[in-house]
Amino acid sequence: MEPTVAVDARLLTRTMTGDTSYWKGLVKALVGLGGGAKLLLYSNSPRPSGIPWLETVEWKHLPGRDRWWSLYRFPLDARRSGANVLHTQYFLSPLALNGVTTVHDVSFAIGPEWFRPRDRVLLNSQVPASMRRAKRVLAVSQTTKDDIARLYPDVAAKVRVTPNAVGDNVRPMPVEEARKRVDALGAPETYVLTVGTRWPRKNMSLAIEAALSADVPVVVTGKPGFGPERSGAVVTGYVSDEDLTALYQCASLYLAPAFHEGFGIPLLEAFSCSCPVLCSPGGALPEVSGGAACVAPDFEPETWAALIRRLLADSSKLEEMRARGRDRVKDFNWRSTARLTLDAYREACA
Repeated sequence: MEPTVAVDARLLTRTMTGDTSYWKGLVKALVGLGGGAKLLLYSNSPRPSGIPWLETVEWKHLPGRDRWWSLYRFPLDARRSGANVLHTQYFLSPLALNGVTTVHDVSFAIGPEWFRPRDRVLLNSQVPASMRRAKRVLAVSQTTKDDIARLYPDVAAKVRVTPNAVGDNVRPMPVEEARKRVDALGAPETYVLTVGTRWPRKNMSLAIEAALSADVPVVVTGKPGFGPERSGAVVTGYVSDEDLTALYQCASLYLAPAFHEGFGIPLLEAFSCSCPVLCSPGGALPEVSGGAACVAPDFEPETWAALIRRLLADSSKLEEMRARGRDRVKDFNWRSTARLTLDAYREACA
């Protein structure tokens, strides 16, 4: 018998982040597989409109505040609805039946200084316990799997790698349209780009300092978050999918300076838009780049500034990186990830 899976689908109703990209890509691909698991999509918000594939799946609107909802309402209603697998990310209620949890990274244990004290305490107390009570733990990269095995060896045997991919939110457009969108955002004619929420772990100040040292304008886009201010950059704030795509397409170089990433979906987004990438050695970024990006050896602004100048002066190198990026992005697709995830569901309820 195929599993009936209750999925925590709250992020499908919220603005696009890396975690939202994961759930949208995965759920859409699971629906597209057909004949695998029966999905029950749970949220404390109504079904979002304008997503045709969601109309074919049972949406369970279960009101309630997030913490109470996660701990009690969701797992108990899932049992009453006949679910024999429950899929969340990070936090898994003790009431979950055959729980599967996705862990994007364990950076809270690797670099606790990157987190506010309250978040650090919650993550370190809840995530390891959730992984231990889960039947299967899904890691979005081999790097995250290895980190979990190193830090929580008692969990290692039940970790499965289910990689991210590019969603349909990034769709390259004609160059003229992209340029108009970028101009409307106030971006200069030539610029380098970095994308992400302003969190200390994202280390976006490195990208800004390095670009300015290299005398190249830098555009920063993403949610406000917290941490060092983004002075000296063109800051767009959170932008639409179309504007984000245009920013990738028109950028001379994409900078990914994070201290640690469990995957790094923006690398694949940049690759898909033929934007060359300079990334840090942080976490899974070298793994995901697969030789298609230039990987900096350290996190020093002087090193990054020198690499930016060298790359932007070498048009043949940039063209080679664009071609490698377009090839690399083909190695990841949500349909393959959905199949791997379905295998984990079956293992969890076996």
